Amino acid sequence: MENSPIYLFLRSLDFFKTLDDGIINQMVYQSKVESFKKGMNIFESNDNITSVYFIMNGSVKLRSITSNDKVIIKEIVYEKEILGENIFSTSKMRRETAECIADTQVLRISSHYFTSLLEKRPHLCHELTKIFVEKLSNLETRMNNFIFRKAQSRIYDFLKKLAEVKGIKIGLDEILINHGLSHKEIAHVTDTSRQTVARVLGELKKDRIIHFSARKPHKILIRDLSSLSY
Repeated sequence: MENSPIYLFLRSLDFFKTLDDGIINQMVYQSKVESFKKGMNIFESNDNITSVYFIMNGSVKLRSITSNDKVIIKEIVYEKEILGENIFSTSKMRRETAECIADTQVLRISSHYFTSLLEKRPHLCHELTKIFVEKLSNLETRMNNFIFRKAQSRIYDFLKKLAEVKGIKIGLDEILINHGLSHKEIAHVTDTSRQTVARVLGELKKDRIIHFSARKPHKILIRDLSSLSY
């Protein structure tokens, strides 16, 4: 059991680091690995809330559509992060759609079992509360940036965040990121416009701060992270 992929993944998560082997082994039987291709939805808006997910590999965007058909990307969830954790909402339906922006594997745990685990292990409630607080803080930061920061700065911050969570170091200073997002989607995340994203990325490429090809624009090589300053 200790050598199973699910066991090893659960053991790698900070969220479950205090649990003993007995509970982790029990979770192995209560969990299921599911695979999704890029562009597929893990769940959709108005689906019943039945599961909590942990990203094993890949990345997922949480999006919703406003009454005037504007797309809002709430957040992007990466490897080893929790997805669909808002199981204590008064609503029993999903409010967002979780769309894979890369081929993705998730570990699915039923919300009923996850809730019972939280009730028996109060310290896990504390860990989940920390996640809620961090996500709310990120949303507050995003709103403040929208009000007080220029579009260029928001795009720079987006690239630096990607480098932190998705970057692969190449050589001494270069970092490769494969974000899987279109310019329009980056605009949704950074609260800018598609034209602004294209202009800023084009200027960074011209200044040799980043590099990307026309054939694979979703792969960006950051030549020097420290150059992404404002």
